[in-house]
Amino acid sequence: MFTDITVEELLAKQKQNGITIIDVRSPSEYEEATIPGSLNIPFFNDEERAEIGTLYKQVSVDTAKKRGLAIISAKLPSFIEQFQEVQGDKAVFCWRGGMRSRTTATLLSLMDVHVQRLSGGFRSYRKWVVDELSRFEVKPKAVVLNGYTGTGKTYMLRALQAEQYPVLDLERMAGHRGSVFGQVGLTAHNQKIFDSLLLKALLEVQDRPYMLMEAESKRIGKVVMPEFLVASKEQGIQLWIDLPMQERVRQIINDYEPDKHQETCLAAFRRIKERIHTPIAKQIEADLLAGRFEEAVEQLLVHYYDPRYEHTAREIAEKDRIVIHAEHVDEALEQVKQVLKQYS
Repeated sequence: MFTDITVEELLAKQKQNGITIIDVRSPSEYEEATIPGSLNIPFFNDEERAEIGTLYKQVSVDTAKKRGLAIISAKLPSFIEQFQEVQGDKAVFCWRGGMRSRTTATLLSLMDVHVQRLSGGFRSYRKWVVDELSRFEVKPKAVVLNGYTGTGKTYMLRALQAEQYPVLDLERMAGHRGSVFGQVGLTAHNQKIFDSLLLKALLEVQDRPYMLMEAESKRIGKVVMPEFLVASKEQGIQLWIDLPMQERVRQIINDYEPDKHQETCLAAFRRIKERIHTPIAKQIEADLLAGRFEEAVEQLLVHYYDPRYEHTAREIAEKDRIVIHAEHVDEALEQVKQVLKQYS
């Protein structure tokens, strides 16, 4: 038979020996939120889950169980085979550690495929995340990348993360860049996903001397940063990145790829066009429609983004900031690395 495992034990095993965590909930449940790094092998698909749920509520528990048994019996060989293809240690979970994960673990044990089951399911994991974040104390000093829009802050963070620097990539966790154009080409995450990814990243950098992050607002798309992280950001070491306008335009074009997302960019622009002087707004819209993206981006920077950031820029200027002047983003990246050496 299978054995139960707690959230703490599961995550410790994931860190130590790479246990594969398998979410047996439906695809839509998995998409809404899951344990980071888990696979999805659904016991029921979305339609089957809805059918079982309707029978459970409107007919009887017994009828729902019988229908569930009929559904899983019909696809049992392929269901088992998917687990057999996963090498090494495995653990399964559903919503509350109930029927789906229990039945899965029991069936697998009969086929000599041994798994553990997360006690309490995803609900226990979510409670653990919320509890941990509510009392979290950040140990490393925050090193915060500031600068006007387009100064390559996200590009540099991801380059540094690829080189094993301690990074909190808040935009990736949020699935959003934080501005009115922030969802272009991305899928915004909900708070559950953000919290899980954030806690995982915080635990990974907790024993490092510093952690790198971008100067994000408290709200990033659909999610909100916890107060302790906002405080850590504000009290951190402030780096100010200064790049020429043309390099900033190039960074934005590379990041947002407006040629692939023209309609989304237009829709985002139309939400803010009333805030821009009418003749300039008309020209920006005409440039976006005509595919003159460099011209449109430069005008947006000059007439919308830079003026909105002036107050924050003055606040940062009043602090003990480290200013990095560079002609292009890779030159700025090398200067950031030199700065970080003194905090290692």
